[in-house]
Amino acid sequence: VQLQASGGGLVQPGGSLRLSCAASGSIFSLNVMGWYRQAPGKQRELVATITSGGSTNYADSVKGRFTISRENGKNTVYLQMNSLKPGDTAVYYCKIFANWIEYWGQGTQVTVSS
Repeated sequence: VQLQASGGGLVQPGGSLRLSCAASGSIFSLNVMGWYRQAPGKQRELVATITSGGSTNYADSVKGRFTISRENGKNTVYLQMNSLKPGDTAVYYCKIFANWIEYWGQGTQVTVSS
């Protein structure tokens, strides 16, 4: 199973970005999918997760601003990020459980700066 993340970039405070993470390979069971982030000098932290049934969980710092969603037919998870703040600057990683095995994407840089 391989993961391909995309959608990062440079955005001004208050702006929006949409991250995507597509899984490919031999997948017969796709369970929880999620996004994590790691800022310089900090530990990796959970941003949001979504179960196969659509239940979501968010870090308090992004509630009301970020929305996680998934498209099971495309084995893809999305993260819509609105009202971005400089504190959201980090490398964002997707993580999935496919075939009961954990996989991490390669990370995509999100920089929020004026």
